[in-house]
Amino acid sequence: MIFSCCKWLGEWRVAFTLLLVTSSSVCADGATYLGNAACAGCHEQASADWANSHHDLAMQKATPETVLGDFDSATFDYFGVTTTFSQKGSAFFIETDNAAGELETYPVEYVFGVEPLQQYLLPLGNGRLQALSVAWDTRPKSEGGQRWYHLYPDEHIGAGDPLHWTGGFFNWNTSCAECHSTDVEKRYDAVNDRFDTRYEQIDVGCEACHGPGSEHLALADSGTLSPAQTGFEMSLKARGTWLWAEGTDIAQRSEPLNSNYQIDSCARCHARRGTLGEYHPGKPLLDTHRLAIIEEPLYWPDGQIRDEVYVYGSFIQSKMHQAGVACTNCHNPHSNQLVVEGNGVCAQCHLASTYDNPTHHRHQIASAGSACVDCHMPSQLYMGVDSRRDHSMRIPRPDLSLSTGAPNACNQCHTDQSADWAYSALVDWGVRFTDRRNHPARAFHAAGRGDVRAAPVLLETANDAKNTPMLRASAITQLGRLLPERLMPSLPLWLESDDPLIRLAAAEAAGQLPPEQQLERVLPLSQDPVLAVRMAAAEQLAGMVPPTAGTPESSTPDLPGQQTNVERQPQEAGPLDALFDEYVHVQSQHLDMPSVLTQLSGFRQARGDAGAAEALLISALEKNPQASASRVNLADLYRAQGKEAAARTTLESGIDLNKEDASLWFSLALLEVREGNGEAALAALEKAASLEETPSYYHYVYAVAQHDQGRGSEALATLKATNRAAPGQPNVLAALMQYSQLAGDMEAAQRYQTELRNTAQAAGVQ
Repeated sequence: MIFSCCKWLGEWRVAFTLLLVTSSSVCADGATYLGNAACAGCHEQASADWANSHHDLAMQKATPETVLGDFDSATFDYFGVTTTFSQKGSAFFIETDNAAGELETYPVEYVFGVEPLQQYLLPLGNGRLQALSVAWDTRPKSEGGQRWYHLYPDEHIGAGDPLHWTGGFFNWNTSCAECHSTDVEKRYDAVNDRFDTRYEQIDVGCEACHGPGSEHLALADSGTLSPAQTGFEMSLKARGTWLWAEGTDIAQRSEPLNSNYQIDSCARCHARRGTLGEYHPGKPLLDTHRLAIIEEPLYWPDGQIRDEVYVYGSFIQSKMHQAGVACTNCHNPHSNQLVVEGNGVCAQCHLASTYDNPTHHRHQIASAGSACVDCHMPSQLYMGVDSRRDHSMRIPRPDLSLSTGAPNACNQCHTDQSADWAYSALVDWGVRFTDRRNHPARAFHAAGRGDVRAAPVLLETANDAKNTPMLRASAITQLGRLLPERLMPSLPLWLESDDPLIRLAAAEAAGQLPPEQQLERVLPLSQDPVLAVRMAAAEQLAGMVPPTAGTPESSTPDLPGQQTNVERQPQEAGPLDALFDEYVHVQSQHLDMPSVLTQLSGFRQARGDAGAAEALLISALEKNPQASASRVNLADLYRAQGKEAAARTTLESGIDLNKEDASLWFSLALLEVREGNGEAALAALEKAASLEETPSYYHYVYAVAQHDQGRGSEALATLKATNRAAPGQPNVLAALMQYSQLAGDMEAAQRYQTELRNTAQAAGVQ
C-alpha cells in the first residue's frame, strides 16, 4: 500500500511544495533533531527494517534511481491535453497544461511514493510544489501496471478547476507535507501568498514518530538510559502480552492497555483529520488534530470506509481496539509490513483451530473466502489503483446493505449475486442478527435523510458506554443535527466525559441549543485540557460573550485588501480573551486553507469584526472559487450589511462556475424573495430542490414558495413526493396537514396529523 496518500475531499486533497532543509531545529523542551544516522548505530534491526519502507520512500529527490515512470518521451492524452514525459541527462521534465490551460514544461523536483503508484512534484512558484494528477502505475504489467493514468479518468478536470493539478487541492505544503517528511514547518505568508516550508528530514524518519533524539542520545552516551528516563516525551511500546485462558478461543491482554501514545502517533497521519496547531510528540491526537467522525460521504452509515479515511477512524470502531490491540500487534512499525503473513496475523490471538476453519468461515481452505481479511477487512480502491482495507474488522452484514446501501464483504466477492442472496445464505447457515431493527447504522442512515424517528436509537447509541467513543461521538453529532432538543438531559454527561472525542462532539452539538443553554453548557470547556475541545468551545462562545470594550483581540495576520485594526486603548482582559486569542493563533497557522479562512471568518463576524470577516472570505474564494460555504457566507455577510447587489454578484458568479451546486441556488432564491422577485425565487428553489440528493429542506421550502405563489396543488405534489422518498420529516408533515386542510381535503389533513403525531412519539418528542 502506498504511503503517498493525498486526501481527495475538501481541504485534505493535496500534493506537494518545495521544502528547504534546516538543521537541528530546537523543540520546546530543548531537544533537537539528529537524523536517522544517529539512530542506526544502536538500532540496527529497526534501521534495516525501515530502509526502503514506504516511510523511507515517502518523498525523494528526483533522480534516475528514484524515478519509476516512463520518461522516454512517453505521452499521455487526457481530454485533449497531451502530457509528455522526457529526460535530459539526470534531469526529468514534464510538459503539460498550466493554470491557464496552455502547455508548459516543468522540471520534476521530487517523486512522491513508490507503490502502487508514484506521483511527480513540479514547482509552481512562491515556494509551491504541486503533484501532477497524471501518475505512474508502478504495479507489474501482469496486474495492469507500468502505465501512465489520470487520477480522475472519467471527468474532465481542466485548468481553473480546483481539482486541476495547479490548484490548491494539489498543493503539498497545505496538508500532505506533515505526513511525508519529518518535523515539517509549513510557514505560509498570507500577505504575499508564499510558502517557505521546511523540514528536518525529507522522508518519514525515526524522529517523525519518536520525537527529537538528542536527549536520548545524550543519555545513551552517558550510560544513564533507563525505562523511566529515555530522553523521549513518550514510549511507543504497546504490544503487551497476550494470553489464552484455559478453554478460551481468543487471547486477552495480561494487563490493560493504558496508553494511547502509539495509536495516536500513527493517527497523526493515518487518519482523516484536520491539523490544528504545531505537533508535539506525546500529545493526544485531539490536542493537535480534529478527527473526522462517522458521516457520509466519508463513511457508510454502518461505519465502513467510503471515501479516503485511512485507517485510524475505522480501527477505533473495532472490537480489536476495545480489547487493547495496538498497531504494532499486527504491523512492524519500521518496515510497515505485517508481523505474520496471511491468517497468521489473526491467529496470534484467535485460535486457528476454531477460526481458521471451514466451520467458521464456511469456505474451502485456501480459497478467497477463507482469508480473515476478505470477510472482516474488505478493501476499497483509492487513487485509481490503491486498495486499502477497512480496519473496523466487522462481521459482514448484507441485511444492512438492504436497509442502508452500505456494502458487505459477501457481495464484494460474489459480485454476481444480490445482498438479499447473501443474507439468505447467512440465514441458511443459522446466522441470526438480533439488532436488525435498532442497529445504529439504520439510525445513521435515517438521520441523514432527516427522519426524526431515528432519534431514540441515536440517543441510546450515544449513551451506551459499551460502544466505542467513535460511535458514540458520531451519534451525538447526528442527533444534534437531527433533533437538538433530544440532547438534553444527556448533554451534561457527555460534556464531562473522560473521552475527549465525546466532549468534542457534545461541544459541537451544543451549538444547536438555545443561546442561554449553550452558554451554560459550553463555558466550562473553555478550560478543557484538549485543544480540539477548546477550539470547538471558542467557536460556540464567540458570539455570546461580547468583546471587551476598547480591547482588540489578537488580530489575524493581514490579508490582501484587509484594513489593519485601529489601535485602541488597552483595557482589562475579558474572561475568555485567552481562549479567543488561542483560537485565532491556531487558525492563523492555516490561512492557506479556504475552509480555515471560512471558519475564522465566522469567528471574526461573531466577534463583531465584519471587515476582517469579509477579507477572510474573499481570500478563501481567491484560493478556491468553488468553495460554496465561503461564497454563501460572503453573500450572507453582504446581505447583513445591506449590500444586496454585491450578494447577488457573489452568488451568480459561483453559479456560473458550478451550476450543480444546490446551496448557491438556494441562497440566490432567498435573495430573490427578499427583493420581491417571486417567480425568480421559485425558479431558483426548483433548481436547488432538483439538486438535493435526498428530498429534504430545499424541497420543503420550494413547496412553501409554490403555495405562496398560489400553486397549492403543485405544493402538495412536491410535499407528497418528499414524504414518500424521505419520510419522518415533521416540517413536511405539518405542511401537508395545513395545505390539505386549506384545500378542503379534511380526510388527508387528519391522516397527516396522525402521521405527524406518530412521528413525534416515535422520535420521543412530547
